[in-house]
Amino acid sequence: MRKIDYDFSHLKVDTNLGIGLAIRAKTYDVRVQDFIARNPGAIVLHLGCGLDTRIFRVDPPEGVEWFDVDFPDVIALRRKLYPSRDHYHLVGSSVTDPDWLAEVPRNRPAVVVMEGLTPYLPVEEGPRLLSRLVAHLAGGELMFDAYSRFGLKMLRLNPTIRATGAEVHWAIDDPQVLERAVPKLRFVDDISAYSAERTAHMGWSAKLFIGLWRHIPALRKVGRILRYRF
Repeated sequence: MRKIDYDFSHLKVDTNLGIGLAIRAKTYDVRVQDFIARNPGAIVLHLGCGLDTRIFRVDPPEGVEWFDVDFPDVIALRRKLYPSRDHYHLVGSSVTDPDWLAEVPRNRPAVVVMEGLTPYLPVEEGPRLLSRLVAHLAGGELMFDAYSRFGLKMLRLNPTIRATGAEVHWAIDDPQVLERAVPKLRFVDDISAYSAERTAHMGWSAKLFIGLWRHIPALRKVGRILRYRF
């Protein structure tokens, strides 16, 4: 953060949000590590990677091909901030541009991670992106956080979202809808990230919401991590 000429206070990231983002990141990290353990020599596609340091946290073994994909200016900044490593590929492109997939091998199992990406995709582009991924890749798993229509309304009120001027578009109320839109996808589960141990350092209001979220099905749809196989 000290190397970037930006006033991060504008983002208004409070303690609860910071812990929540760390919990979400850890949840994805564990799932990626598990996939790699089950599929030596796998491909990891991290779409909309931003400045996330997942590859350095997961530290994949020799033979795993890792692709971080984001807009060209984001990838240029990553090159300035982070070291290179073997079998690590930085791809400067919009994830909705079909051309970047040509760089990715087709003959190996792949895990696709789209953390904090899907709500920002235009409604019509989300299923198109998923269709291209499952058509190109040999098979594997795909994980992303999805928000209901009510969840998108809450996101639009989030001070961090408002500070960046970002817009959210794509709501997913029913995970099975994507199975019909992208026939090769098979819904596996929605992943619970917020255990009591992980939320111990959050404030009481966040703990209260998470407690309600665990036990009220309608609230669980507000925001959750969905996992599919293809």
